[in-house]
Amino acid sequence: MFIYKIDDETELRLYEERDAEQMYALFAESRGRHAELDKNFSLEDVKGKIRLDLDLFAKHKGLGTGIWYCGKLAGGIRYHEIDLVNRTTELGYWLGEKFEGKGLVIKACRALIDHAFGPLGLNRIVISCAVENKKSRAVPEKLGFKEEGVARQSEWQHESFVDMVIYAMLADEWRNKYIS
Repeated sequence: MFIYKIDDETELRLYEERDAEQMYALFAESRGRHAELDKNFSLEDVKGKIRLDLDLFAKHKGLGTGIWYCGKLAGGIRYHEIDLVNRTTELGYWLGEKFEGKGLVIKACRALIDHAFGPLGLNRIVISCAVENKKSRAVPEKLGFKEEGVARQSEWQHESFVDMVIYAMLADEWRNKYIS
């Protein structure tokens, strides 16, 4: 079991299948904000995502956790898949609308970045955001990630292809910024 206590109110922990209903309800509250959710997205789809995350974690190839705030599921953060050969991963996050403005995503990102560059020994973390998603883009920018470019029409979101801006952080850059 992976549990990372951030502060007295916030922790990251692996999703379990028993979290599926709470996760689905949080998704449903803000369905239009999550690109991966279409009108057919179901509770069974959520359970499948949780099972996939648990399988990746068991194989040391991923980590998908809930962001728990005051005992309630507020959102999620994950390494999409860990590439141990190249010592890299992509970080993704989402947050329920009613939990915005509390700094939860920044805190969660810092925790998983520290974990990636510390115990996991990774060298590079990528964050991809839709060019038009200013809230999502603010996260890597606030954390000091470098913008590397734009992948044109690289993701299908809300019934059309969108351009994705690519940000990256290297382990040495993170250490120099936050540990020195």
